[in-house]
Amino acid sequence: MLFTFASRLPVLGGAAAAACVSLRHALQQQTRGMLWSVEREKHHTYKPVDEIINDKAITEALESTKAAAKDPAAIKAILQAASDRAMLKNAVPELMGMVYDTALAIKERIYGNRIVLFAPLYLANYCVNSCTYCAFRSGNKSLQRSALTDADIVSEVTALQEQGHRRILALTGEHPKYTFDQFLHIPSLSVSDVRRLKATDHVGTFTLFQETYHRPTFAQMHVSGPKSDYDHRLLSQDRAMLGGIDDVGIGALFGLADYRYEVLGMLSHANHLEDTYGAGPHTISVPRMRPADGSELSIKPPHEVDDANFIKLVAILRVAVPYTGMILSTRESPAMRDALLAVGMSQMSAGSRTDVGAYHRHDSEATNAKLGDLTGQFSLMDHRPASEIVKDLMRKGYVPSWCTACYRKGRTGEAFMKIAKAGEIHNFCHPNSLLTLQEYLNDYADPEARKLGAEVMAREAESGLSDAAKRLLQHKLKRVNAGEHDVYI
Repeated sequence: MLFTFASRLPVLGGAAAAACVSLRHALQQQTRGMLWSVEREKHHTYKPVDEIINDKAITEALESTKAAAKDPAAIKAILQAASDRAMLKNAVPELMGMVYDTALAIKERIYGNRIVLFAPLYLANYCVNSCTYCAFRSGNKSLQRSALTDADIVSEVTALQEQGHRRILALTGEHPKYTFDQFLHIPSLSVSDVRRLKATDHVGTFTLFQETYHRPTFAQMHVSGPKSDYDHRLLSQDRAMLGGIDDVGIGALFGLADYRYEVLGMLSHANHLEDTYGAGPHTISVPRMRPADGSELSIKPPHEVDDANFIKLVAILRVAVPYTGMILSTRESPAMRDALLAVGMSQMSAGSRTDVGAYHRHDSEATNAKLGDLTGQFSLMDHRPASEIVKDLMRKGYVPSWCTACYRKGRTGEAFMKIAKAGEIHNFCHPNSLLTLQEYLNDYADPEARKLGAEVMAREAESGLSDAAKRLLQHKLKRVNAGEHDVYI
């Protein structure tokens, strides 16, 4: 995996592409060894990493709850309180139905039936890191390396917008060939460079995966390069928070270490952010390892997670961190994505490509037929175009959403959590989701999608909304249907 942050597309057309390009010129490279981001604010202090991810406590929790995890009364008590995270890791299959039902109920209560859609945008695949599971690693000599020019970025964003996308997850490798000035994002930023990134006003959520919270496994999998510094990587979200980006995302790559350990590691990380900064992670990502070019380890992961346990861990995370968005990638098959949506996922990628320049260059039938090959960072399992995913969501009763309003209205970090915990977020998020859906229907939908969308709009326009929210939604919908874009509450 690579480091990522989500960058919103604030408007349609060339301005959105220009916004992405402008980030390339926002910041300046300075190096510490091979790192791109040198700290200018050296007065900050951090909690010791071994206290944030307490290996002894995690291991003891996993062992001590094995017996209690088979007790139905104990499981019910945990679900009622949604507090004890460790016991659920060992819950026996016949008790998991309660967990699944609770996970879906929590998701629907907080996020409703909305599913936020996004697409990854790969800017370059040069990299100095040696992550054993990644096709972009420095030692992979068979990979054709490339980096997008400014013109390429405009073409990529234009191609994404033609699919209806308004949210981009921008990714790149880490390499001295290109600078922080030239690209959107680097793996682990200093506080001072986070401030400069925030000042561009184009960043939504800063997301960085620890990959594995198990320190010995981390060292084994990241043999060289800046990414091999476990402590520096784990504190990336702290530096983002201190630098003014209060929406951060975390994640682990499942398959590297025991999935139960990874789940407790993520929850420990989330608790630390909540306790220290008043807001836990805005998103949690749970990708499973998939085959990558030239990586034998990726073909047979050391701790492969089967479908049943993967569904279980997603449900447990939803129960444990109810107010956090959970991200589902195209690493999973359509059937598996359906199953995961039913246990708490709230965001998903659509029409993804993981090779550089793929959206505007891979448009031939011959190229599309080879999408299952290892041409990108890793292989995908869901090759459906975004338009088909949108229709499938609507058929199943979901509301596809491309909303970015909270970033621009300041409903981020602790402010977002306060609204969500007060039960008021539905009156913001649901109308905004419907506004983005109507805009999609007007601009991009085929006749079948328009028919499905009309049914969704009729059903959802008053669903659980306050009277004030209903009136505001109808007023804004008139503006959208009159041809105005990027309308939000």
